[in-house]
Order: sequence, then structure tokens, then C-alpha cells
Amino acid sequence: MIGVAVRSQERDIAREFFELFKTPWEFYRRGQRYDVLLSTVEEWDAAAAKLVLLYRGERLEFDTRENVPVRPGAEQAMFSYQARPLPLYGPVAAFPADQVSLVKDDARNESLTFLKESDGGATVRIGYDLFEEVRLLLTVGQPPANAGTPVLELHIDLLRALITRSGIPLVEIPPVPAGYEFISCLTHDIDHPVLRNHCFDPTMFGFLYRATFGSLSEVFRGRKPIRALIRNLGAVGKLPFVYLGIAEDPWAGFDRYLEIEAGLGSTYFVIPKRDCPGRLSKGSAPASRASGYTVADIKPQLDKIIAAGCEVGLHGIDAWLDSNSGGEEREELARSAAGANGGVRMHWLFFDAKSPEILDRSGFSYDSTVGYNETVGYRAGTTQAYRPPGAASLMELPLLVMDTALFYPDRLNLSQARAEQVVWRILSDAEWFGGAVTVNWHDRSIAPERQWDDFYLKLLRELKTRGAWFPTASQAVSWFGKRRSAAFGAVTWEDGVVKFNVSANPNPATPGLRVRVHTPRRGNLLETKSANSSAGFVDEGFDGILTASVTLSV
Repeated sequence: MIGVAVRSQERDIAREFFELFKTPWEFYRRGQRYDVLLSTVEEWDAAAAKLVLLYRGERLEFDTRENVPVRPGAEQAMFSYQARPLPLYGPVAAFPADQVSLVKDDARNESLTFLKESDGGATVRIGYDLFEEVRLLLTVGQPPANAGTPVLELHIDLLRALITRSGIPLVEIPPVPAGYEFISCLTHDIDHPVLRNHCFDPTMFGFLYRATFGSLSEVFRGRKPIRALIRNLGAVGKLPFVYLGIAEDPWAGFDRYLEIEAGLGSTYFVIPKRDCPGRLSKGSAPASRASGYTVADIKPQLDKIIAAGCEVGLHGIDAWLDSNSGGEEREELARSAAGANGGVRMHWLFFDAKSPEILDRSGFSYDSTVGYNETVGYRAGTTQAYRPPGAASLMELPLLVMDTALFYPDRLNLSQARAEQVVWRILSDAEWFGGAVTVNWHDRSIAPERQWDDFYLKLLRELKTRGAWFPTASQAVSWFGKRRSAAFGAVTWEDGVVKFNVSANPNPATPGLRVRVHTPRRGNLLETKSANSSAGFVDEGFDGILTASVTLSV
């Protein structure tokens, strides 16, 4: 059991942190004996725990009393953990690297951890404010420069490593569905599904340029095959007949995703209003944000999508700004698309710190906006769905991979080979940490002029090979909700046997959960030779109630 002693303003974010790191814990009670005490304050009983983990990014009385050599540093520090960058955004206290260290700054020869051992146990001083770092990640998020680092998952992994390396077994429910390696949510923003609606406007002229000169340039640079150019030129030649209603609209076939993703769940986010750019916090949004279709224009495709077991959510315009707009937009979609769910993603990823509370009041069950327009990766630092501060029931399903961020010239502008390297790294993270890889492939990204379907097909094959579960977004959020409902009873450890019981709200529509029992390791608490955070683990699957005994090889 972990006892958690925190400042009053950190209690809410500590609760959310331990929904992401699902392990037995409670707020510290004086007089109670714990295996581990995680503290951001200095008041605890001397015999409170075998292992004390003291997190703070400033000099403490403890440091003076125990002669801990500490250098309070500035904010925005960069350390490394498990050969990966560990960016920190709040105050940092660094220590001389004269001990073996899990977290280091090699340039300064400094450490982020300091071990103080005594007859009664060990105290590890960790030089940053854990819960304030988590709060920033779940509200403001990371800058694009650090998008490739799942820093919140690294905070969890560091805590897990400190516990298991101290010789204490750890029981947790990882964010990994039983029978799968991780979750993949396939989503599609429906922005411009009808080219015929765009005549002599910037969207049409952009299509013409990219399908001709842009495609020719891509072929010469080796970024597209000649067949892609031929297909684009053919679409340009048919354009007058598209406007006359004689030829098929090249953008209207986005329901081809149903063939590409046959048997997989996917989610389509649909704009509720035609020719409406929406608002900024102050003033109007750019006119180019407006879309040129109504839900009635694509109703046949939406009916097919829902009939196939996929789902439709709102691609919101002003829902992020006020709850009245959110409710109106949700009702507008429901009137035109029977079966639309309670999920939302904002058009152009408009979002701010107040949006979760606003969307929550509007009645949305989940949001999937938190991500980057200009890059791919972990804006919230996590692969997991979480409850944003300020929301009572809304869940956030972070967006990790988006086609336009990968391939647009004014964004990452990657070749397919380079895009594979970037995205495959995210898939490897999901295999290691669990959680969900949420992908956004726009409606016209498999049509002329983009033709990004080759990469998407390869991505789907890779996800299947790596053992992903493919739910709709609401199904994924429901699974995370089941995990959040899990509660541990007594956990005991004696003679190498861990006994525990756990219960969760059963949901046969989603995969089960698993309990993971980590084997403790012996040796230096802060040693860095192995890349594994523990010596191994044993998994037990369940869906409802589980009572089990696990024998560990210690």
C-alpha cells in the first residue's frame, strides 16, 4: 500500500494520477504503517514506511537536516531517464551525480534523485513537484518540441521502478486490455466531404494547385509514385463534370474507410453547421475554418457507418467556448444523424483550459481534441484517457497521430519512410506503456489530391501485427471507465506470495482487465544497468471480481 501525503491543493490531481497509475493507495493517515510513503510535505512519522519518496522542486528542511547537497534550479529543465529525455516544467532541485542515479543531467553532471539510507529504511529525495507537473500536463500540455516524450508515463514508470527496486512487490492494473497489447482508436474528421460544394473558392483552387503542380513536385522529389500524379490529373479533368452532376465527386467516397477498416471500430466526427467558421475567445475565427457541407449532404454515408457498427460524434465549432453552443451543436447533429454518440472533437483542435468544464456541462461523455496540429505525439504526456481538471464526468481521449501533421508542407512535411519511423515509435511506446493510440485520418486523405491511403493501409497492418484492440472512441473510453471503477481490497505479501482481491464494474461489451504483479528486484535502489523498471511481472486477467495468490521468484 502506498500512503500519499500531499498539500491540500494537490489532492484532486493526486487522485487523477492514481487513476492513471492504478495501484493500491490512500491519503496518508498518521500512525498507519505503509510499504511506501509518497510525500510532497515533510511531516510524517519516522516509522511511516519502509521507503519514503520525497518529491519537491526546492530546498527543504529535510535537505538541511540530512546534509543533502541540493542545488535549486530554474524551471524548464531537461533530464534523461531510461535513455529518454524527461522534460520538467516546474521548479527543479538537482543533486551532485556522485551516486548512481536513475535520472540524470549529463551536461551538468547532476542527478534528480538522492538516496538517504538508514537502519529504519530508505528515503529517496526526488527533485521536482510530481503532482504539479501532472497538473500542467493535463491542463496546458507540452510544447511541440517535447511532443515525442510520453512524460507522464515516464513519471509513472520512475515511481514504479523506485518501488520495485527497493525490494517491494507492486500490484497494479495496467492500461492494457486483456487479450491485447494496447488500444488503437481509428477516427476521421469529416471536414470537406463534398468537392462539388466548393466552386471558385479557396478550397477548390487549393485542390487544383495541389493536384497538379503540387503532385508534380512530389513525384520529382520521389515523395509520390507517378500513378498518384495520373490519378490527380484525372480528377482535375473530371472536375467540370462533377459540378454538372455527371461525374462522381472525388471526395464523396470517404465511406471507403468501411472497406479499408472492415471489422474494426472507427469514429467519424461531423461538423454541425455549414459556412460557419465559429469564434475565437475574442472575435471571429478565420473564414477558411468554415466547412461547405450540411449533415444532410452525407446522410447516406453516415447511415452506412452507423449500420456497420461504427459511430458518429460531433466535430464542434463553438462547443469549446460555451455550453449553450455545445448543446445546440450536439442537438443539431442528433437531428440529422440518428445514433450519433456523445463524443466530440473540436474543428481545428480549438481548445483551452476551460473547455473540459464547458464540454462537461454540455453533456458530452468524452472529448478527443487534445493533440497537436503541427506535430504528432503526447500533448498531455500520456497514452491514457483521463479526466481533465474541472470536469465532473467528461473523459479526454488524447489525439496522438494526425495525417495533416505528418504530411502537410507547412507542418512536419515527412516522407512516408520518415513518417513510419515517427509513428512506429509511438506504437512501440504503446506496447511498452499500454494505453491508446488515437489516429485521425481525414475524410479526403484517401482521395485526390492527398492520396495518403498507402501509408494508412500500412499503419493498419502494423497496428494489427502489434496486437491492438480496435474499438470506437466511446468503447475505448468505456473500457478506461471500467478500469477506473476497479478497487483493491487487502493486499498482502509473505514468503514470496502476493495475495490480493480486486473488483471492477463488469462490462461484457469491452475486453477484461488484468492485474499485474511486479516482482521486486534486489540490489542498488538507483542502479541503471537494466532498462526494465522491475525484474518481471505476472498478469492475471479478470472482469468483475478476482481473488488470487501469485508466487514470485524473488
